[in-house]
Amino acid sequence: MFIEFIILLGLAAFIFYKWSTAGFDYFKKIGLPYDKPYPLFGSQKDIVFKKSSFTDNINRCYKQFNTSIAGVFDQRIPTFIIRDPALLKQITIKDFDHFVNHRTIFTDKDGGLFGNALSNMQNEKWKSMRSTLSPVFTGSKMRQMFVLINEVADESMKFLKKDGQTEIDFNIKDYFTRFTNDVIASAVFGLKVNSFANEDNEFYAMGKKVTKFSAWQNLKFMMFTNFKYIMRAFKIKLFDEKDTNYFTSLVMDAMKYRQEHKIMRPDMINMMMEAKGMSIDKKPDEKPVVAKEWSDDEIVAQFFVFFFAGFEPTSVLMAFASHELMVNPDVQEKLRQEIQEVKENLDGKPLTYEILQGMKYMDMVISETLRRWPPAVVTDRQCNKDFHYKDDEIDVTIKAGQHLWIPIVGYHLDEKYFPDPLKFDPERFSDENKGNIEPFTYLPFGVGPRNCIANRFALMEAKAMMFYLVGEFEIKPSPKSTIPMVLQKGGFNLAPENGFWAKLVPVKS
Repeated sequence: MFIEFIILLGLAAFIFYKWSTAGFDYFKKIGLPYDKPYPLFGSQKDIVFKKSSFTDNINRCYKQFNTSIAGVFDQRIPTFIIRDPALLKQITIKDFDHFVNHRTIFTDKDGGLFGNALSNMQNEKWKSMRSTLSPVFTGSKMRQMFVLINEVADESMKFLKKDGQTEIDFNIKDYFTRFTNDVIASAVFGLKVNSFANEDNEFYAMGKKVTKFSAWQNLKFMMFTNFKYIMRAFKIKLFDEKDTNYFTSLVMDAMKYRQEHKIMRPDMINMMMEAKGMSIDKKPDEKPVVAKEWSDDEIVAQFFVFFFAGFEPTSVLMAFASHELMVNPDVQEKLRQEIQEVKENLDGKPLTYEILQGMKYMDMVISETLRRWPPAVVTDRQCNKDFHYKDDEIDVTIKAGQHLWIPIVGYHLDEKYFPDPLKFDPERFSDENKGNIEPFTYLPFGVGPRNCIANRFALMEAKAMMFYLVGEFEIKPSPKSTIPMVLQKGGFNLAPENGFWAKLVPVKS
């Protein structure tokens, strides 16, 4: 019996190995250079075994080749990695019709709210939802929402100045997540939340829960990638139903309440009400005119993904900007001088969206932070009709259904495009120098029609926070600060090994 068990175990291990390595010879067959894969984990072994950060691993995949296109493995799946700006332009702009969609791991059946998100929608459905959401992020809407951001910024400054503190030594990332949480609550969900005064409010607690993946969620994510139909058969969702129901109730109850009480507010709730034909100023017998009738799940999913994307990546941007200002005091002082000049010109009046947009050095600092530490280190596309590419070294066809990576961090840290790439140098983005940046090498919000729809909002939010923080405080190293920066190994979060610690000292008048 024992021998039979060993034989069966060995046979199962052999079958699993063959399954987990199926396709690993694909790039060899088509004559394309490729990253040597590891069974089941492909090119991501070092992330899984916590030997590398996600950022460093993507950069490793990018740097080991010198061809315009090469091969990597997204776990078991052969994936093309695009290393040439001209080819990237062709794929994302000129021949966009060949690469309309992202790779879809989740559908509305698998991922719940994630499956219905804009980033997971495909073809005409994506185009329609993108058109529905685009008006939310126009310049005029940014001006209106900036008033809400100013209110949250004021509350955040009161928190830092409470009890007459002379200096604060703390994990500054926690402070930024509370700020982004309250901004999202106000500008997206229409809620008044003060996570500085009420540290354990439900909205903030839910934000931390859904954006910080547990080991179980990471396992489920991998299972969805490799065993989608099994996960679907057992009706396993990526997020707990209790969490998704919270967001569903939040959105749908707010829409209903506003319609009944004829409340209008310049936020995403109002825009999506109009998209759903729930405009509060239409006549009772007037039939709503909508481009497409969106389901409740599809409507709520957009709120969920904006919450998910706005809560963590924007706070990461602010945290890395603060870190770079901390270790580059000359840059910090130059930015503070610009802020002081703006304050003097305001003469006690509130900061406006237009004035913030006109701050050139602020823009240079945030742009360089996004280059050095892009929150999204890689993005992807799925081929929907065969695409042939040929140059002096490569002759390859990307077939319909296959996937490719756009290694954002690889371009950003390539000395061919950004000399001395590890140096934090805002002057790269000065009026005199930014014209020298090769097109399609600076990609902090993606590229082409499927770039980040909320990039204006994220930039406005980050710049506003830096305006108030640097204007009021000096950012200095804490004994716990990670200097030099060493990224956390394993997982997909962009963070230092020991967290974003800093000391804030009030600026002397």
